[in-house]
Amino acid sequence: MLQKILSHVRRCCEDYEMIKPGDRIAIGVSGGKDSLVLLSALAAMRRFYPVPYEVEAITIDPGIEEMDFAPVTRLCETLGVPHTVIQTHLKEIIFDIRKESNPCSLCAKMRRGALHDAAIERGCRVIALGHNRDDAVETLLMSEIYEGRISCFQPVTYLDRKNVTVIRPLIYTPEKLVRACARAMELPIVTNPCPANGNTKRQYVKDLLHDLDREAPGLQERMFGAMQRLPLNGWEKKR
Repeated sequence: MLQKILSHVRRCCEDYEMIKPGDRIAIGVSGGKDSLVLLSALAAMRRFYPVPYEVEAITIDPGIEEMDFAPVTRLCETLGVPHTVIQTHLKEIIFDIRKESNPCSLCAKMRRGALHDAAIERGCRVIALGHNRDDAVETLLMSEIYEGRISCFQPVTYLDRKNVTVIRPLIYTPEKLVRACARAMELPIVTNPCPANGNTKRQYVKDLLHDLDREAPGLQERMFGAMQRLPLNGWEKKR
């Protein structure tokens, strides 16, 4: 199953020139299926990718007691990947102190900042995130529905303020394949008991796309292809 993932990841990395020789890549590992599959893929791809690179896993602990990242650390040890867990008080700040009505936006912003800083401290100027193909299509549709514009995150994003580059090697991989791979490999998925889970705009759009895809099979694949053919800003293939 991982071989299928690797074929998607390698093609994506080459199409967008995501990895340069000697890159030290920090993988943002939340403990979810996407980040764990990405971790496994980039660790395995070191053996045969045309250019040499290093990987390191970084986890931003949101301060939720029920979340145990020890199994993720053990996985990293078997993969030969250093793993750093950054302790934060995100849950307390967002839910207990600020009582945010829109917690997901602030949480994502704070987690990104913590991840960027941790990567820089460890000498990593490339950060890999686990967004898959479904995430890209959902983001496109959310932008149209809620913002009235056609946009999406980019496969490769350079952040000049931090001097780091963010890459998304899983964007060619459908979520169902990621899920199947995580199950087949018995990856140690860390369940996130966040109170906002399952009650977000993204979840609504995910469910909407799922229903539309049942009526018009292949819808998400065609939408993703349209994003590349337009192409959206930043989606032009380098290769």
